[in-house]
Amino acid sequence: MSQLSNLIQQVSSTKKVVSEKAATIATQLNLPSKAAQPKNEATDKNASNSAQPKAINNSFTKILKAVQLLPKSTQSFVLTKAFSKIVPYVGTTGIVYEDVSPNKLVVSLENKKAVQNHIGSVHAVAVTLLAETATGFVLAVNLPSDRILLVKSYEVNFYRPVKKGQIAAIATLSDEQRQYILDTPKGEMVIPCVIEDRNSDSDRAPITVDMTWAWIPKSELKQRREGKSK
Repeated sequence: MSQLSNLIQQVSSTKKVVSEKAATIATQLNLPSKAAQPKNEATDKNASNSAQPKAINNSFTKILKAVQLLPKSTQSFVLTKAFSKIVPYVGTTGIVYEDVSPNKLVVSLENKKAVQNHIGSVHAVAVTLLAETATGFVLAVNLPSDRILLVKSYEVNFYRPVKKGQIAAIATLSDEQRQYILDTPKGEMVIPCVIEDRNSDSDRAPITVDMTWAWIPKSELKQRREGKSK
């Protein structure tokens, strides 16, 4: 694993250590660091957070905590580099992580020759991967570290080709869905995902996607692999 990934994964949950690690990441990438913002709205934040699911601490959220302390203009670049190390294949496709939070995740892909089909449109597999990445990672940042996620099924419907420009996949989770994930050791969920054709004037979505994800305890997966569980 790269030096960047090692540095990010060592980030602790305390604000002081996270700030120090974020500064280290910025130094490694020759990026400007961002000073901590004074918090004058603590009362309002406490009130708004009271109804939200508690924060998850796993390898994905550790990266996210560190990167969020970098300047906004550099966060997408660092997230893309870091998450591409976790899922190497995704890193080879040119997918960019634009926005990552527990409630919403946005990834995008340029329509360039490497991802096109025979008619110059974005290949069906590339679109499916984009949707899988958005839905999988928004689930990942909400999943306790003792569980593992697995894609169960998906349905993709194509209504018109994406001939030029950039496409994006936007996956969202409500606070109620996030709480269900937290409270359910073994479950599944259809995660909403919108495919956005950013260079089209059409009001109709080019593609619709339904991605069903499941998660199980890591201990159960280990038992299955060892032939100890059906």
